[in-house]
Amino acid sequence: MDQSHASSPLAGAVHDLATEVVLALRSGDHLATVCGAAGIDEDNRTGIAAVRVIGADLLLPSVLHGHHPHPGDIAVLHRAVREFPPRPDASDAAVWSHWGMMSALHRTASATAPGADEPNAAWLEGAPWQAFTHQLSVLAPLAVPAASSAVHRAAAHRVVDLSRGFVRAVRRRNWLQAAGAGRWLAALDGRPDSLGLDRGLDFVELMGGTDPRVALHVRAARLMAEGRAR
Repeated sequence: MDQSHASSPLAGAVHDLATEVVLALRSGDHLATVCGAAGIDEDNRTGIAAVRVIGADLLLPSVLHGHHPHPGDIAVLHRAVREFPPRPDASDAAVWSHWGMMSALHRTASATAPGADEPNAAWLEGAPWQAFTHQLSVLAPLAVPAASSAVHRAAAHRVVDLSRGFVRAVRRRNWLQAAGAGRWLAALDGRPDSLGLDRGLDFVELMGGTDPRVALHVRAARLMAEGRAR
């Protein structure tokens, strides 16, 4: 592991896990286990916490490449859902992130988790565009094809705000936020032609290349854009 990413065991595990998700997105290998490649199993507490950070994106390679996720990854995501439920004082974004994990499990053919009711999304409706972009970037794992939610609908109604937020994040060199916003924009209709999202994502990937979470969102954005173009 690169020592620059090893400031804590959890930070290192998140870095390694995100790296393996990116590799799986690039290869499309339906036999690969993301968690196994990152050295994470159901008994690895730090690894389970890292899965909670990555959230539903653990299963993203199977979603975007159209194959069933590895049973080991499903089992670990189940464990993360059980071990790290939202606290009573959890933020709205944390509650939605947990819902996204449960929803991802429910979409798998072997899921045993029941479908969960959507949390409230009214907090997004009146948020200023800067805060809206920040919250949507945190919830970028919800930006997947054919997975409608109240967050997705809110994003679809505020594409111009997201576009402004993407540009702002690039100018402020907040590469992770820019990548998350760009991923949403790739999944939505109606973005301004003048935005230049493809070139913008190239720049974000180049400048934020030391963070595999940036690469994860950029790769997801490109795969979704390719799928929509077909």
